[in-house]
Amino acid sequence: MEESDLIKFHSLFLTKTYMKRTQNRIKSVSKLLLIATLFLLSAKQTEAKRPLYYYATLNTTAGEMTIRLYNETPLHRDNFIKLSKSGFFDGIIFHRVIDNFMIQCGDPESKEREQGKKYGNGGPGYNIPAEIVPGLYHKKGAVGAARMGDDVNPERESSGSQFYIVKGKLFDDETLKSSEERINSRNASNNISTTHTIPQEWREIYKQIGGTPHLDTQYTVFGELVSGEDVVEKISISKTDKNDRPLEDVIIISIKIKKSRKLTTK
Repeated sequence: MEESDLIKFHSLFLTKTYMKRTQNRIKSVSKLLLIATLFLLSAKQTEAKRPLYYYATLNTTAGEMTIRLYNETPLHRDNFIKLSKSGFFDGIIFHRVIDNFMIQCGDPESKEREQGKKYGNGGPGYNIPAEIVPGLYHKKGAVGAARMGDDVNPERESSGSQFYIVKGKLFDDETLKSSEERINSRNASNNISTTHTIPQEWREIYKQIGGTPHLDTQYTVFGELVSGEDVVEKISISKTDKNDRPLEDVIIISIKIKKSRKLTTK
């Protein structure tokens, strides 16, 4: 083989080798792009499967807290969103605060903030039909709708605006049994024959985290706290008067609503 032929052969060999390597690189890049595309599609599908929730962030004089509104209670959810966006809650106070129990607000009359006055009778002029949903219970951080008692409100309709956030306390088997008896006694007085037994999963929550189990099946639970537990704690230990109103008013400055697929805002 002559030198020129050898050079040509060597050049052809290098060209084929380069082309093969290039093809292999292209295949590798294509595989990586395919994997990345599949990953993104999977992530989008996973995200799409997550339900959309509404979150309400309460900006108060004691700090900020955020609650997630349940989709299972659409009447209460939509009403809370409507009132929040209209500024209905802006300027109201937490008019009833009981440590180891709950903090309550939502009375528009409390915007007056008259010193020493008892609030808790005001509202938007309507009630909301009860949405007492199995599976939603009064664990620590639960958000429930206040209401009038069974004697004047046997249908257990909720106040149109007043709500509470549960602080609660820890329970043991004996106190949980007392809560069951209390619930069933109240239900029987309201001609409800179904016997309530606290599910095991709830019992563990009430024992380890806390709550107010004696309110279960009695009031509509329509959301839960996802951030700001320290703010609830701060409000709950406020010094109060004989009507459980904090001596120093805790005011809701504003409530912002947002919609998200995230389970929490943390």
